[in-house]
Amino acid sequence: MLYSCGAAPSRANTGDFDENRIELISDGIEDRLTATHIEIQRWTTEEFERLVFACEPKVAVFDCDGTLWGGDAGYGFMAWTLERGLVSRSTNDWLDTRYRDYRAGNVSEAAMCGEMVQMYAGLREAELRAAAAKYVDKFVRQNIFEEMLALVAKLKEAGIELWAVSSTNRWVIAEGLRDFGIPAERILAAEVRVKDGMITSEIVDVPTDEAKAAALKRVGLPHPDAVFGNSIHDLAMLELARCAFPVNPSPALVEAAAKKGWGYYGPKAAEGIDAAVMGESASKG
Repeated sequence: MLYSCGAAPSRANTGDFDENRIELISDGIEDRLTATHIEIQRWTTEEFERLVFACEPKVAVFDCDGTLWGGDAGYGFMAWTLERGLVSRSTNDWLDTRYRDYRAGNVSEAAMCGEMVQMYAGLREAELRAAAAKYVDKFVRQNIFEEMLALVAKLKEAGIELWAVSSTNRWVIAEGLRDFGIPAERILAAEVRVKDGMITSEIVDVPTDEAKAAALKRVGLPHPDAVFGNSIHDLAMLELARCAFPVNPSPALVEAAAKKGWGYYGPKAAEGIDAAVMGESASKG
């Protein structure tokens, strides 16, 4: 995921990705990036595709936000639904307080991502699905990385089993992945229980950090052939892979990738190597 799912509620007055960019960078990462960047290979599109197919994967796993498309669809959707009044003002205020606690280190990444799904408790799932479809159509599809769309299409044509893992809510991810042809049954995303068509606050899963690796293991993929991710929150599942492919990597993932001898790929339309990811630290790699 490009940014943290716990991005600033103070920016919740817009669903525009350009306005939602988080410009803060984890302490020390920016200073280390220049030296680290020199030590890591950036693949061209041709090299990237060649390496992927040279891996001869039977299974390929993708993160979504920041990897398949630019921006943080999880935060953007939250901001957009707050703006449209889909959830209450009290929920908005509560999220602001929780975000401040998150920034202070008192709320974990997993908890923040989970609460960004729990906030819709009491609403009809059909309403959220419809809202997600509108949001993705307006804000996500225009940010899809063309090179990644083409790569996924080639992998699918070659008969490779495709999976997606994301800490963004399942409604948005499932809608965003329609263009990629990854089926709903192979999507592992932040999710709450739905009973009789109503969204509850009961967490089903929040795949982030080590929980992404755990989610893959639960579905019988302890060592997927190829894994693609863009942030330090994807590192645990990248480490499971026979072939790891950082895409549009954050500073902390660049540093971790350099230590492991990985290269990386930067789609033409990506925010770039200096994109910040809230809630990450290079020390995790």
